[in-house]
Amino acid sequence: TNYYVTVIDAPGHRDFIKNMITGTSQADCAVLIVAAGVGEFEAGISKNGQTREHALLAYTLGVKQMIVGINKIDSSDPPYSENRYNEIKKEVSGYIKKVGYNPDSVAFVPISGWVGDNMVSPSSNMPWFKGWNIKRKNGATKKDEEKSGTTLLEAIDAIDPPARPTEKPLRLPLQDVYKIGGIGTVPVGRVETGVLKPGMVVSFAPHGLTTEVKSVEMHHESIAEASPGDNVGFNVKNVSVKDIKRGNVCSDSKNSPALGAVDFEAQVIVMN
Repeated sequence: TNYYVTVIDAPGHRDFIKNMITGTSQADCAVLIVAAGVGEFEAGISKNGQTREHALLAYTLGVKQMIVGINKIDSSDPPYSENRYNEIKKEVSGYIKKVGYNPDSVAFVPISGWVGDNMVSPSSNMPWFKGWNIKRKNGATKKDEEKSGTTLLEAIDAIDPPARPTEKPLRLPLQDVYKIGGIGTVPVGRVETGVLKPGMVVSFAPHGLTTEVKSVEMHHESIAEASPGDNVGFNVKNVSVKDIKRGNVCSDSKNSPALGAVDFEAQVIVMN
């Protein structure tokens, strides 16, 4: 892969939809997995199915890029069926278009997680599959572009990287706060704007607690600077895990620190 990729495994079960919302809200791209097994796809795409709900939630939560993995293609009838792939692609394309996605910009990849088909290297079990092809506008250049490939890994590599507004003041919403033995309090979250560095004095909105950042880690490695899009953990001085919590916003105390809003406008989606 050309990038560091943070995989957020959002649960698919309807009982854990709140966890799925938490995970999806941090993502740049959704990988929607649909099952090609007999009856499985039909259950997911049915009126109350999880495929429908997850696609709608992803778009609603601002995840505007999508990859569709048509999984268990080895257990279709017959195995590795081109007709089943085309049937699912047509049905899912129609639904995600209604949600707001442009199917032309979505890679549809027939895969088998169990066997490994088309996950990292092209499969020899599907000679009919000539690869995926997408057309979209590049987020940075605003120019039309095309990307193509065969595997799920290549589709992930083709994600349009998010804008990195490093010049704006730091904003880092906390996803969780951990107490780690021998280190102390470690808040984690994704940098939305600005940069986070060791030695920086940060404050946490809305209560305004101020502290110094001792270290910043990403993918278990210490880094000198975290930029927008980076999922990081950072160690803070003299702060208890009881003092800060998920939902607090970390910002630079010396550069336009975050404040509580008097009011705000929201788009509200009501789901049955």
